[in-house]
Amino acid sequence: MAGKPAGGRSAARLAAVQALYEMEVAGAAADPVLRDFLQNRWPAEPGQPSLVEPDSELLTGLVRGVTERIPDLDGMIEPALSGRLSLNRLETLLRIILRAGTFELLTLGEIPAAVIINEYVDVAHAFFDEAEAAMVNGILDRLARTLRAQEAEARELEPE
Repeated sequence: MAGKPAGGRSAARLAAVQALYEMEVAGAAADPVLRDFLQNRWPAEPGQPSLVEPDSELLTGLVRGVTERIPDLDGMIEPALSGRLSLNRLETLLRIILRAGTFELLTLGEIPAAVIINEYVDVAHAFFDEAEAAMVNGILDRLARTLRAQEAEARELEPE
C-alpha cells in the first residue's frame, strides 16, 4: 500500500462501507457489487468534476475480508459496546462501519490505529451526526487498545 495516494485509500474505505451496506441490504454477493463499484460508480459524468478514484486493492480487500470474517468481527465489537447497546440493535450502516474499522485494525498493522480510527470517524460523518461519529471513535479506540495493545502502550509512553 505504500506509495498510494491517501485520497484513494479514503475513497476506498467509503466505497467499501457503501458496498458492504448494499450487500447486506440487497443480499448481493461481493464480486458483482465490487465489479459495479469499480467499473460504474467512479467515472465522472461529462461536465462534472472527477471523483477521487478508490484504491481498488484496498476496496477489494476490505469488502472480501469483512465479508469472510463477519462472525469474528462481531464477536470483537460486541464486548466493546457500552451500556445497553447490542450489535444487532445498531443501525445497519453503523454496524458495517464498525466491522470495516475493526477489520483494518486487526489485519492492516502497517497503518497506525489512529489513522484507521480517524478514517472511519470521517466515514461515519458522511452519513450520521456527531453522536454516531463519536460512538464509532469510542468503540474503535476501545478495540484498538486490545487489538493493538503494543501500539497503544507506545503511544501512551510518548512524551507530549
